[in-house]
Amino acid sequence: MTGADGRVCRIPRGRQQVVLCALLLEANRIVSTESLVDAIWGTVPPSTARTQIQTCISALRTNLAAIREHTSLITQEPGYLLRVDDEQLDAKLFGVLTRRAQTLAEAGSPAEAADALRAADDLCRGPALSGTKSLTLQAAAAHLDERRLAGLEAHAALRLQLGGHAALVPELSALVAQHPLREGLRGQLMLALYRSGRQAEALETFRAGRLLLVEQLGIEPGDELRRLEAAILAGDGALHIADPATPPAPATPPSRAPQPAAARPEPAITAVPCQLPSDIGDFTGQAAVVNAARTALVAGDARATPVVVLTGPPGVGKSTVAVHTAHRLAQHFSDGQLYCDLGGTRDEPATALDVLGRFLRALGIPGSQLPESVDERASMYRDLLASRRVLVVLDSAADARQVRRLLPGSGGSAVLVTGRSRMTGLPGARFVPVGVFEPDEAIAMLAAVVGEERVGGEPEAARALVRLVGQMPLALRIIAARLVARPHWSLEWMLNRLSNERRRLDELAHGEMVIRSSLALTYDGLGEEARRLLRLLSVVEGGSIATWTAAALLDIDLFAADDLLELLVDAQMLEVVDAAARTGPQYRLHSLVQLFAREQQERHSAEDDTDAALRRLVGGWLALVDEAHRRLYGGDFTVLHGDAPRWQPALAQADRLLGDPLAWLEEERANLCRAVDLAASRGQAEACWDLAVTLVTLFESRCYYDEWQQTHQRALDAVRDAGLSRGFAAVMCSVGSLCLGRAHLGAARRALEPALEAFLALDDTHGLALTRRNLALLAVRQGDTDTARELHERAAADFLAVADHVGRTNVLAHLARLALGDERLDDAEELLGEALEICRTTGSRRTEGQVRLVLSDLMQHRGRYQEAEELLREVLEVVRSRGDIAGESRILHQLGLVNARLGRPGAAQALLRDVVAIREQIMDPVGAAEARLELAQLEAKHRERLTGFEFPLISALG
Repeated sequence: MTGADGRVCRIPRGRQQVVLCALLLEANRIVSTESLVDAIWGTVPPSTARTQIQTCISALRTNLAAIREHTSLITQEPGYLLRVDDEQLDAKLFGVLTRRAQTLAEAGSPAEAADALRAADDLCRGPALSGTKSLTLQAAAAHLDERRLAGLEAHAALRLQLGGHAALVPELSALVAQHPLREGLRGQLMLALYRSGRQAEALETFRAGRLLLVEQLGIEPGDELRRLEAAILAGDGALHIADPATPPAPATPPSRAPQPAAARPEPAITAVPCQLPSDIGDFTGQAAVVNAARTALVAGDARATPVVVLTGPPGVGKSTVAVHTAHRLAQHFSDGQLYCDLGGTRDEPATALDVLGRFLRALGIPGSQLPESVDERASMYRDLLASRRVLVVLDSAADARQVRRLLPGSGGSAVLVTGRSRMTGLPGARFVPVGVFEPDEAIAMLAAVVGEERVGGEPEAARALVRLVGQMPLALRIIAARLVARPHWSLEWMLNRLSNERRRLDELAHGEMVIRSSLALTYDGLGEEARRLLRLLSVVEGGSIATWTAAALLDIDLFAADDLLELLVDAQMLEVVDAAARTGPQYRLHSLVQLFAREQQERHSAEDDTDAALRRLVGGWLALVDEAHRRLYGGDFTVLHGDAPRWQPALAQADRLLGDPLAWLEEERANLCRAVDLAASRGQAEACWDLAVTLVTLFESRCYYDEWQQTHQRALDAVRDAGLSRGFAAVMCSVGSLCLGRAHLGAARRALEPALEAFLALDDTHGLALTRRNLALLAVRQGDTDTARELHERAAADFLAVADHVGRTNVLAHLARLALGDERLDDAEELLGEALEICRTTGSRRTEGQVRLVLSDLMQHRGRYQEAEELLREVLEVVRSRGDIAGESRILHQLGLVNARLGRPGAAQALLRDVVAIREQIMDPVGAAEARLELAQLEAKHRERLTGFEFPLISALG
């Protein structure tokens, strides 16, 4: 800093420099303390921020006094004011000199105007405000640097007019090297080279610039630069030096190659921009998306600007769809198409100031006439488009705030936006989701790129490739590109390369198309907690994700978890698969997102404390399954539990999930089976067996024998590896029940005898009760009723000892059935009376239905068939409402026999046919055979009555 008398004072780096810069940028205006705090610390200031600002101000006053500027910095609410004369501030002097240059140029003095601009540039000593890390100051610095570049372009335009093209070549070459994407400078260099007799170098300068724009931005050079190239190729005489007496508009930093002064238009705006990137020749699929966008943009309300936002996860091709749609719409927008990649996934997205500047130049506004403030540029932009039909394509927007200033103000134009976030802050916008391909679309895209013959020759491999990458367009385009580049590769070989999950993302890369990079752009933009949740979700294999699972993984409350899940949805890293689910929204990770997130999880496993998070998740499943069982049975009856920790969801959440416990178990069946696998794979053997045996509540009632077997095999392996003898016994006892249900009697004994031995060694009364009950049922199936009675009686005593009322009720019902077999009807009635009383006390309607089924059998033994039928129909209604298929088959069987005894053979046969169908469905061959035998007997008796012929054997059976 230099004082009025030439004294110099160096301001220390850090806070003092930031405060001084902020005050100088707003010289002679009050700068609030809050603004200074923001400039130094951003959004996370320390508690002592205001005190530190005061310290900086005091130090600055001391430094100002040292160069005899002690009266310049004053305190004035709500902050501070730095008084500086305009001639003391380089930025002010720069503005004075550039305005003087424009006046001189308009007055026909281009040489003096050029000197004024050179003097203005001499005030600049490198990038503005260099060395500061303040985001606030960096934004201001960018604006100052832009003003300097505009001045340099205007200076070059004047020098070209004055015939100084040869001397300009080195200076312009250096500027183009520093700012290679600035088309105005490149055009001036091309013109200077051409006028210097270096036509080939001028054309090479254009080609280098075009290659850079295509590779980095995916766009072609602007119309002005392309016209200049054509003029150079044609040797257009208009490119030679114009009469210096004809004044141009010199202080205008041209956004296109300068034309001869006589040919240069006045500021009247006649440009028709055509900025769209080239369309894709083999564009395939997404017809519904394209049509929806076209309809909304063309047939919009004339009073308001139609805005369509294409949203979708990384890799679905939103930009490709937008460009394709825009090309199809171009004919409807005769005044041109504006396009800009807003860089929403980059560290520094494009600012509205820069984008508006680019659009205004494309619409024909000279650089020197661009307003300095973003509000003024937005106003000029809206004015220009007010009477025009222009299609504006805003690609890769970060959020609604970035887009809002770029919207035209009238209904003549239309806006097509793409972005990964849901920009609900855009009023009146139509949101069109872009998803993955349909299977047929994916195959068609492969065929269009790779060739019909190759894809048609390996249809199964093609379909498998599509499935493997979840039909994601970017992944399929990468696969197609690699197959085109390797014509000797078969689709089957490509499939083999992708089959290894750990290598799949490595394989999905070709040139600049990289799935991992595409996903990383969004992942890096998430907050730390959202990234952590995404990583942890990736460990949970497949299935849907409920809000409570996210809460368990992070050990946070439900609403905080919901906010994070919705944030991931907004970022398109998570899909909503069922927003109207009975138990709340259900989410899902795309398979490639899951692979990417799992890679990140492996790097962050320690800091994520993954093992603890997964223990909470499995503990949450355990807690909910326990509660579902309790609500069905009235308590922790007929089931064994281990000591694995539970993670308890909020009571209100549990109530909402388990309003219908069996329905919840059914809905979550796949996830629950995966939870058993997860517990086993993460060394949680105690939780694994506990969850598996409790799930029998669902498996038994719905006859899910395959899941029963698979989960128990997984649990059995886990408890054996961990040496958990009680877990081993519990799983073997449950396997015995499964074998009984499937009529595998030998296998049932091989499972139950080791379980009994283990429970005896552990002196586990509850386990012994369950095992003896199952052994009793086995004895009944094998015709050994005496052993069955003894085992049931011992089981009843054991259940009583551990207060398992439902278990005791179940055994009493079985004892009653044995009594009926011995024609001890009074004993059966007494046993059933005791069982019903327990059911009423515990409120277990499920067990009560089983007891009443035996009671109907007692009624039949006493000839009370009508009462038995009424009772069975009541029980059938309850059982069907629960979806208990096995229970339904037993009741229908009894109803068939009752109807036969009531003389209704037709109804009896229909009921028994239903029984056969159900038992075949649930893979109960013995039960189905019994029903078929009784059905055959009924049909034979029916024929006998019709023909009058009697079969002695059938009569004996009757």
